[in-house]
Amino acid sequence: MTDLHPTDRQLWAGGDGAAFATLFDRHVRAVYNHCFRLCGSWSDAEDVTQLTFLTAWRRRAEIHLSHDSALPWLLTVATFTVRDHQRAARRWLTALRRQPVTPADDTDPTDDIAGRIDDERRMHAILRHVNRLPRGQREALALCVWSGVSYRDAAEQLGITEASVRSRVSRARATLADHADPEETS
Repeated sequence: MTDLHPTDRQLWAGGDGAAFATLFDRHVRAVYNHCFRLCGSWSDAEDVTQLTFLTAWRRRAEIHLSHDSALPWLLTVATFTVRDHQRAARRWLTALRRQPVTPADDTDPTDDIAGRIDDERRMHAILRHVNRLPRGQREALALCVWSGVSYRDAAEQLGITEASVRSRVSRARATLADHADPEETS
């Protein structure tokens, strides 16, 4: 008969992803709130909570729970993780303060922001078409056209011939050209 409500120790001993997901669901709110109380920032608490559960996942084989609940151990890991996070932030601020002060840039960032928004809009339009391509064509296009990888190097990474890479890029370009909508990308 399967235990409908296994203890944390039983879940931990199971060591699989589903058991760990149950542990996560069971304790994430408590860990998150604990982290918030220690660092006073919801954003930092979210980061530290993720790091806490990542540590738990990575160390699951070497840690043996002595109690039925994993929460005390998770909160201890969270406390140490908050300390490390805060220490790293202090070091970063100290290093930043040592940097020479540069005169303020009086340029208006509006054009740059507008350009970034336009770039994102165009990229989303392009990706709508690219994501319809077969995976092989998408990979070849991303490597060779977008990232400038040579056909030879792309072939090696994809485990296919250089001619196949060239063919995939060519077919991807042709398909995209057939579906290009000047209104969508301008």
